Amino acid sequence: MPRLSAKERAQLPNSAFAYIDSRGRRRLPIHDAAHVRNALARFSQVVFEDEQARDRARSRLLRAAKKHGIMPIGFINAQLRSRRKLPRGHVTFLLTDIEDSTGLLGRLDDQYGSLLADIRRLVRAAVRSGGHEVSVTGDDLFAVFEHAPAALDAAMAIQRAMHARAWPGGLDVRLRIGLHRGRPALTDTGYVGLSVHAAARICFAAHGGQIVMSSAVRSAVPESPAAGVSLRSLGIWRFRGLPEPLEMFQVDAADLETDFPPLRSAVPAK
Repeated sequence: MPRLSAKERAQLPNSAFAYIDSRGRRRLPIHDAAHVRNALARFSQVVFEDEQARDRARSRLLRAAKKHGIMPIGFINAQLRSRRKLPRGHVTFLLTDIEDSTGLLGRLDDQYGSLLADIRRLVRAAVRSGGHEVSVTGDDLFAVFEHAPAALDAAMAIQRAMHARAWPGGLDVRLRIGLHRGRPALTDTGYVGLSVHAAARICFAAHGGQIVMSSAVRSAVPESPAAGVSLRSLGIWRFRGLPEPLEMFQVDAADLETDFPPLRSAVPAK
C-alpha cells in the first residue's frame, strides 16, 4: 500500500479517518480499500482516549469496510476475543474518578482534554499489571482484576503516580479510587450485577487522593498487604441503592494521604 504523503493526508476530509482524538489528530485513514485493510490490521495498536472513542472508530471502520466490499471476519473475531479475555467468577473492581472535574474544566478550558488523556494513560499503565480495562466514561475509568491484591497494588501505584506528577498551572489534581469484589455476570456488553453498582457507589463516596475498599476486598488481601501499608476500618456505611450496609476500609501508607473527612454520599449504619 503506498504511504500517504503529508500533503495528501492534509487534503483528506475528517470523514476519511476512523479516529480523530480530542486534540484533532486524525488516525486510521479509511478513504480507499487498501487503507481500510490497513486500518483493520492496525486497530488494536491504537491507544484510544476512552471506550466510547474506540466504539465510534470501530463503527466507522466497519462501515468503510462494508462500503468497499471488505468482509472483516478476522477483525470481528479479534474484537470478540478481546471481550472474552475479561475474567469471570469472583473478581475485584477498581473504579477511578477525578475529584472536582467540573472545577478543573472551568480553570483549564480547552486544556482539560489533554489533562484527561494524561490521567487515563497514568491509570492504564497501573491497570495493565494484573488487570483489564473494562470501560471509560467521562472522568471515570473502570477496571477489573482476577486477584484482589493486584487491584490494591494498582490503586496504590495510581495514587503515587498522581502525587508525583506536576499538573498544569500547579493545580491540585486528585483521583478518588474505590475497590469492591463480587461475582457479576459477564455479557456481550460488559459486567452486570449489583457488585458493579456497589463499586461505583464506593468510588464516588471517596475523596480525592483516597483509596477505599469494601470488606469483600479486605477479606481477599493479606492481613499485612505490604511493608508500611495498613488497612484501616472506616466503619459500616449504607449506600443509596444497595440493600445491605458495607464495612469500609481505607488504605494507609506513609507516602499516601491518609487524613480525609467522612465518606461522601453514604450514611453511617447504626
